[in-house]
Amino acid sequence: MPLSRTPIFYSIVPHVQCTTFEESWQVFCKKSKKSGGGGLQSGGKACILLGMDTFLTHLPVAHRGLHDETRPENSMSAFLAAADAGYAIETDVRYTKDKKIVLMHDDELERMCGDGRSVSSMTLSELASVRLAGTEEKIPTIEEFLAGVAGRVPLLIEIKSMENVSPEEICADLKNALAGYKGEYAVQSFQPFYVKEYKRICPEIMCGVLSSAGMKKTELGAFWRIKAYLLKNLKLNVTVKPDFISYNVEDLPQRAVTNFKGIKLGWTVRSEEAEARARQYVDNIIFEHYLAQK
Repeated sequence: MPLSRTPIFYSIVPHVQCTTFEESWQVFCKKSKKSGGGGLQSGGKACILLGMDTFLTHLPVAHRGLHDETRPENSMSAFLAAADAGYAIETDVRYTKDKKIVLMHDDELERMCGDGRSVSSMTLSELASVRLAGTEEKIPTIEEFLAGVAGRVPLLIEIKSMENVSPEEICADLKNALAGYKGEYAVQSFQPFYVKEYKRICPEIMCGVLSSAGMKKTELGAFWRIKAYLLKNLKLNVTVKPDFISYNVEDLPQRAVTNFKGIKLGWTVRSEEAEARARQYVDNIIFEHYLAQK
């Protein structure tokens, strides 16, 4: 079943259930003040103490699957390896030229496929002949991915930023692709208005904003300094109201992350040492190149 985004106060405020995290936080603060508790002093990890019913707080997430030299990132073999190991799976979704949803981080195919073309310039049938990293693995469709994982582990789906693609279009198509899927999933994006739209049409699904303190002009385009400031400091959270944030661990600590009252994930952790450091600031991690602690 899809994740419920309804936070429930278990041991702290029994028998109280709210419809949003913001509401539940306000209830807790009021009751805490009345009882002289003074509120939480947990570095922002309210979600754990409040009993949020979501994998996002505790189950490590395999970045683009459990990939290695033989299993390319965002390949079915990497996804199945992560499922077999019991990790949640992070992946990226984007459109082909004919508006089919496939799983690929880059629009350009050069890095992963040695092909000078792009996903957005090719139809799904044209992409069918492209292979990942010199293997026999092809770029999966969203349908192939969902059928392969089959609800065994939770999914964290990133909607990639795409030119001339409206939030309404991609979010509606992703929702339709996931309709009837029996497993747990959450959605995130660097594009905050994709997140806001998915929350609007699927209020029961946990939705989060990806961010970093080091976004560059090549990544953000026009008005990049303004965009970089807004992303770094999570300024659009007031409008989007994300259930969680995913922040670049190399940029932590950040005041905006510390002050965020929802669930906090850190990306991308690549060693046990980096994991130990990241967990000082976040509730859970997105990892690769080693096996994270469960």
